Amino acid sequence: MKQNDSGKNVHTTLHPRNRHREGYDFPQLIKACPELAPFVFTNPYQTESIDFSNPDAVKMLNKALLRTYYGITFWDLPAGYLCPPVPGRADYIHYIADLLAEGNEGVIPRGKSVRVLDIGVGANCIYPIIGHQEYGWRFVGTDTDPLALRAAKQIASANKSLSGALDFRQQPNAADIFTGVLKSGENFDVSICNPPFHASPEEAQASTERKWKNLGKEKTDAPVLNFGGQTTELWYPKGEEAFIQIMVSQSAEIPGRCRWFSTLISKKETLPSIYGALKKAQASEVRTIEMNQGQKTSRVVAWTFMAS
Repeated sequence: MKQNDSGKNVHTTLHPRNRHREGYDFPQLIKACPELAPFVFTNPYQTESIDFSNPDAVKMLNKALLRTYYGITFWDLPAGYLCPPVPGRADYIHYIADLLAEGNEGVIPRGKSVRVLDIGVGANCIYPIIGHQEYGWRFVGTDTDPLALRAAKQIASANKSLSGALDFRQQPNAADIFTGVLKSGENFDVSICNPPFHASPEEAQASTERKWKNLGKEKTDAPVLNFGGQTTELWYPKGEEAFIQIMVSQSAEIPGRCRWFSTLISKKETLPSIYGALKKAQASEVRTIEMNQGQKTSRVVAWTFMAS
């Protein structure tokens, strides 16, 4: 991290177009969302912050960010659902924009003619919000959870700026990823996914406890996960590796329906098996995009079955 000419901290690891590279401007955020004010305090480093172990504070920060930078006037979640860190989610969208630009003479394609499939859109609807507000793309969001879809639909219908740009479909079979939600003859420019990366509820709980320890909090019998998350959002049998292997296998069954398939990968140990699955599926091209947010590194793996 370094400072710009105005003395603000700049997160140089975030994508150059990421609106959150200069950190959180709390006075600006509070001006747009006064409800954030009670959660903001001056930390020992004499900078303004919130308690990131407090789910109410994190949720209010997200509301303020979405209102300030993306014009979202209404955004809410059912209790316990995943409340994602906005800067990291924005990075995924911007890197996907760069990927699509490569096939468009270096120009980022914009507007509703660009169609994006969001696998596991979740109640937060974060990728469609950012993707449409930044680039005007049209999204289809799928999920197995009907309550999550209802919440996402409510967000879309309550914000005029999202009108006509977001469509939501329930995946009727948890074993399927593409089958059951794609309409006949329907094609997409890219699919995106933030898969559940824990392999069990116990692993998800252990991760929560580590986060609390890193935040300097005492361990409790049932620690609160500051970013929340339901079962289908947090874990899948055998973890992200198994989920993404299924995604790769099923993408090979519809090779022409999507120009690029992509997924977020949290653990670098997952990569070798995914590369093996992509080779077996005969993907014609595979890209790995590394993303860094603070101390966390994640990756986007994208693949296509189409000729360059």
